[in-house]
Amino acid sequence: MAAEQSGIRTAAEGHPARATTAMTALLTCAMAFSMMQLFLLGALGPRLVDDLDVSPTVLGLTTTVGFGTAALLSPVGGRVVDRIGPRRCLVALLLVSAVALALIGSAPGAGFLLAAVALGGLPQALANPATNKTILAAVPVEHRGPVTGMKQSGVQLGAFAAGLPLAALAGVVGWRGAVWTAAATAVLAAVWAARTLPADPPPKYAPASWIPRGTIAWLAVFSLLLGCGIASVNTYLALYGVRRLDLGPTAAGALVAVLGIAGIAGRVGWSKVAGRPARAVWLPGGLAAGAVGAALLLAASAYAHPLAWIAAVAVGVFAVSANAVSMVLVMQRAAPGRAGQDSALVSAGFFAGFAFGPPLFGLLAAAGHYGQGWLLVAGEFVGAGAVALAWAVRERRSAVAP
Repeated sequence: MAAEQSGIRTAAEGHPARATTAMTALLTCAMAFSMMQLFLLGALGPRLVDDLDVSPTVLGLTTTVGFGTAALLSPVGGRVVDRIGPRRCLVALLLVSAVALALIGSAPGAGFLLAAVALGGLPQALANPATNKTILAAVPVEHRGPVTGMKQSGVQLGAFAAGLPLAALAGVVGWRGAVWTAAATAVLAAVWAARTLPADPPPKYAPASWIPRGTIAWLAVFSLLLGCGIASVNTYLALYGVRRLDLGPTAAGALVAVLGIAGIAGRVGWSKVAGRPARAVWLPGGLAAGAVGAALLLAASAYAHPLAWIAAVAVGVFAVSANAVSMVLVMQRAAPGRAGQDSALVSAGFFAGFAFGPPLFGLLAAAGHYGQGWLLVAGEFVGAGAVALAWAVRERRSAVAP
């Protein structure tokens, strides 16, 4: 990985611990803003549906458009990161996020909203390749698992920010004002990144690869099924809380915040465990099994409402954390010089799942069949677990083969 480790490491030589902490905070922030728009649409869904007069199905389409765009752009984004460097891409990520959020806050109707969300797919496509490549370049091997977990927890930090402080702010200044506040904060983060990250190394040619192979292919399929389930929960949990659990909009947004807090803890903790390759092989399957239980608790919460809070915690600890473990595995197994592209291919599978999952759930939600929707999510997590288990068995057999 010598090629991955040039350009950024020199900035950390003087005070490595301090530099790693600052860089981890910046990468965490970048991950938060890369998906902030979709968490805001989920957390502010009840207000947005009423103000723009859009249906639950259209709300689900915002996730489809955003992640569909991200899935299509991810392979290209990974190649761009490998060629021009992570610093330029991280600054661009934050600036485009700010523009997308500002446009969402200005949306007069569903069409404009969907176009703004599509623009927000570009930051998502750049996020994992750019942050993973930065970690490979600047963080010692023994610390990569914890740092990866922390930066991946930035996504859930975004969920927390959308579900609690920004949802509460929306109650004071309206949902548009809350979204514009997030946009302004993204601009500040872009300035921080431009001033903090050292210059990228000279552009380098990286052979293109558009089809995942080997472990990357298994992780891409696992991420596809995992993403289907997680996206449905992210998009419809707050709306379910309002329409089926009799929660107010702020309390329903707090459900998303609880999921985010649990996801932060889970991603940091499980990624640290995944830093040991022997254990990492079995983690995706185990976490998928826990996610199945979380989805079943959501289905049962229609009859015992407090179970929804337990389920939100479980989704964060198990389902959301599994994606961070996937990123650790990618960095452990990425080919030299291809960390950006391999990260992007796995991310493309995850984003495709986010594109496909909510519309299927939305059809059930529009008909009032939330219980069946949560069972669909459970089935998607079962599929992810089966793929992960098959891969782990294959890896074990390869390891003991003479």
